[in-house]
Order: sequence, then structure tokens, then C-alpha cells
Amino acid sequence: MLSYLIVCPLVFLAGFVDAIAGGGGLISLPAYMFAGLPVHTAIATNKMSSSMGTTVSTIHYFRQGYVKWNICLPSIAAALIGSWTGAHVSLGLSEGVLKMIILVILPFIAFYVMRKKNLERPDVKKHPLNITILLCCFVSLVIGIYDGIYGPGTGTFLILLFTGLCRLNLQDAAGTTKVINLTTNLAALSVFLINQKVYLPLGIAAGLCNMAGNYIGSHQFSKDGTKIVRPVILLVLVIFFAKTLSELI
Repeated sequence: MLSYLIVCPLVFLAGFVDAIAGGGGLISLPAYMFAGLPVHTAIATNKMSSSMGTTVSTIHYFRQGYVKWNICLPSIAAALIGSWTGAHVSLGLSEGVLKMIILVILPFIAFYVMRKKNLERPDVKKHPLNITILLCCFVSLVIGIYDGIYGPGTGTFLILLFTGLCRLNLQDAAGTTKVINLTTNLAALSVFLINQKVYLPLGIAAGLCNMAGNYIGSHQFSKDGTKIVRPVILLVLVIFFAKTLSELI
């Protein structure tokens, strides 16, 4: 019962944050570990609750017209290839090296977000569609590799790159991010389920909480997404930086 009391409220908060700006795993995964679950079980069960919650926000963004399938479908394929590759690359890299790389990258990302008054770039000419698709595939491949190697903050990185490099508007970037995240989550979850690593009772309960958080967060994004995303992304980056630094220390 104590595990449920610890995990469920934090996973609800993670769903709310994840629906708006990604990075909900920075909150939910430590919650499972704090509740005493073994590392592999915590990761697997977190994938289950995240998949349930991301499904809710993905459906909402789809209904709002934020999911452009001509961009999403090839990006999904690229993300799956990247995630598969990253999982194999991670076997040859130490966790310490990965975390040092993250500590170097995060301040630059935070600086980029802070100096932009708006994550969207309405004053910059949009790319032609074929160039946009190629860039989105490239981003999905690279972040898919990162997701396979390490993982936390994937949604945040996707939204930043889709708006900054690919020049998608914030709504289309959010929709594409959710579709890709959902696909990679389900792929990983299937592996964990086959290997019986998921703690199903807690995963289902936390998943329902995550769904509620994603529902509220995705609707809040639709109402006032441009004002909410920047501060939430900055908060997620700060938490991510502190978490990674503390693990190294």
C-alpha cells in the first residue's frame, strides 16, 4: 500500500508534465525506485504506466489535428531504427560516460530555451515539406538512438528539435513527439512483458493515474500551450541536470 501511495501521485504529476513538454519519466521512474522496486522492474513498470498515459495525450492531439501522418509515419520508422540501434550501442558504453555527455549538453539546451521568447519561429520561413520530413526523420533517428541508450527527457528533446531545427509549429511538434514516444514506449513494453519484468498491479494503478495526468495536461496545452511549455521544459531540464549530477556524485 505504501508503494501505491508513493508512486500514484507522482506518476499523475509525471503524466501532466509529460503531456505538456515531455520528460515525465524524470519524475515517474525515481518514484518507482523510491518505492523500493528493483531497477529492472521499476523501468519496466514505468514503461507500462507511461504507455497508458501517452496513449491518452496522443489521442487528444490527434483529435485536435496536431498529428500530421505524412510527417509522423516515416519519423516513427526512423525512431524505431534509432531506438533498436541505441539499445545495442549502450552495451558498449559505460553509464558514467553517458551521464557526463548529458551534463555537458543540458546547459546548452537550457540556454537555447531561455533566449527564445517563443519556441515557435513564426518569423522564419518554413522548410519545404520534403525537407521537413527528412529533418524530422533525422531527429527521430538521433533521439531514438538516445532513447535506446539512456532515455530520460526524450520528449523534451524532441519538442525542442522539432520546433527549432525542423521549424514545425508547437502543436505539430507536440503531436509528432507524442506519436513517436508512444511507439517507442510500446515497443519497449512488449519486451519487458515477454520477459515478465512488469509489476502488473502497480503498473495498472499507476497507469490510470498517468492517464488522468496526461488528460489534464494535454487539454491545458490546447488552451494555452505556448505560455506553459517554456517554463515546464526549463523545470524538467533543471530536474534532469540535478538528477544526473547527483547520480554521478
